[in-house]
Amino acid sequence: MNRHGITPQRVHKSSGLRAWLGLVVILGPVLLVSMDGSILFLAMPRISQELSPTAGQALWILDIYGFAVGSLLIAFGSIGDRYGRLRLLMIGATVFGVGSAGAAFAPGPELLVGFRALMGVAGATLLPSALAVLSELFPEPRRRARAIGVFAAAFAAGFAVGPVVGGVLLEHFWWGSVFLVNLPVIVVFLLCAPVLLREVRATRPGRVDTLSVAASAGGLLLTIHGLKQLAADGVSVLPALTTPLGVVLLTGFALRQRHLEHPLIDFSLFRDRVFTIAVVTGLLPLAAWSATAYLAGVHLQSVLSLSVLHAALLALPGAVVLTVSCVVTPAVVDRIGKRTALAVCHFSIAAGLLLLLLTTPTGGIGWYIASTAVAGLGYGISFSVVADTAVGAVPPERAGSAGAIAETSNEIGNALGIAILGSLAALLFRLRGPDLAPTLDETLQLPGLAPAAVKEAKAAFVTGLHAAAAVAGLAHVALGTVALRLLPRQAPGEPTADRAETAARSGNAR
Repeated sequence: MNRHGITPQRVHKSSGLRAWLGLVVILGPVLLVSMDGSILFLAMPRISQELSPTAGQALWILDIYGFAVGSLLIAFGSIGDRYGRLRLLMIGATVFGVGSAGAAFAPGPELLVGFRALMGVAGATLLPSALAVLSELFPEPRRRARAIGVFAAAFAAGFAVGPVVGGVLLEHFWWGSVFLVNLPVIVVFLLCAPVLLREVRATRPGRVDTLSVAASAGGLLLTIHGLKQLAADGVSVLPALTTPLGVVLLTGFALRQRHLEHPLIDFSLFRDRVFTIAVVTGLLPLAAWSATAYLAGVHLQSVLSLSVLHAALLALPGAVVLTVSCVVTPAVVDRIGKRTALAVCHFSIAAGLLLLLLTTPTGGIGWYIASTAVAGLGYGISFSVVADTAVGAVPPERAGSAGAIAETSNEIGNALGIAILGSLAALLFRLRGPDLAPTLDETLQLPGLAPAAVKEAKAAFVTGLHAAAAVAGLAHVALGTVALRLLPRQAPGEPTADRAETAARSGNAR
């Protein structure tokens, strides 16, 4: 018993309860940030009917959120490390709520794009700081790994259930409800976070290098936007200029980090093959998932004529598998090692994606459900392994920046999936379809459309879906093979290198 009359055991239990309550509070905004990356997949047809955006505006409504999050995560991860992660969480949650309210009542597509961009900026402040605060709540490596598994499950579940939530809301309310649903969660977080979470910042923050922030954000945004335009529209002047400019900015950013005392990214982390392959694992599965989820949603609604609610409910089995996989992955990785886990991740995603090749213009619902369930196992592993590897590989004061690398790979993958694989599907639709309108939905809305043209348009869309699934599936087969060949073996029960190192640092600190 200490001088306050409290036994160490009671203190430990109290601290543990506070940590888990803090985790629950953190999960709210994390779930929202990830959910808003996919909640519009089934909502876009309704938004298009109400706001009548052009084809370009519709793509920006879908993509600008992921572009903003992906381009700013690295910068805000470092800013949170230096100036306070809880402070940044509070500011980001407030701005996210303001952006959500604005998007819900946007009178036109231009303002909707603007508020979605504001939500993306706020989301970039939330993710790395939330992961860093979580690492402070759970300093012991094994408990931290379990907590990160739950964190990853919430992040993954947000992506997975976003279309489901959007479909259910649209069945009963107007389109703005998919944004307004964020506000109660934000309010609860703002009330509870100051009580349950402590401020955390680096012991030697240093100054934030403004030039690095601008180069990282501008380089990512220009590169992603240029690649998207090249994939969608072919070679033209604007993307031919923006893509190389973005690459130049990112190259300059990377070179500059080598000479800074407090870099935004510690590129030495990528010397670890496990870390590097894990970060790539954060990018590729999200690219595959975002593209195929969006295209499969169009297939269910526009090709097979299912209601938005019916299409949403069909995604539930895959969402459940994905979420459970996230939660159990840390314990499984301790037994089989990251090498085997990453291989299982990529091969299961590949198998699930290739099942989509069995869908047809007249059916394939069962194959769609099987695809989401099989791939969901791999998606869950990817979320959990990437997050745990990133945070466990660095000292605690760099946790925000490391988490930002992991989350940036997720968000860039999400944006590039729709931009590149979605554009591949759109290209094949234009080449194989009746050439009456640029998209399937626009074609089906044409007055007096002949039955033969309807059949041709639906068949062309399914061809594009198959092409996107095949390309993504083969890419996962290749990455799974690389993981097996290049990553070191790990004996069952042997702690992974990053966790062993973190444990050693903790022991030295004590």
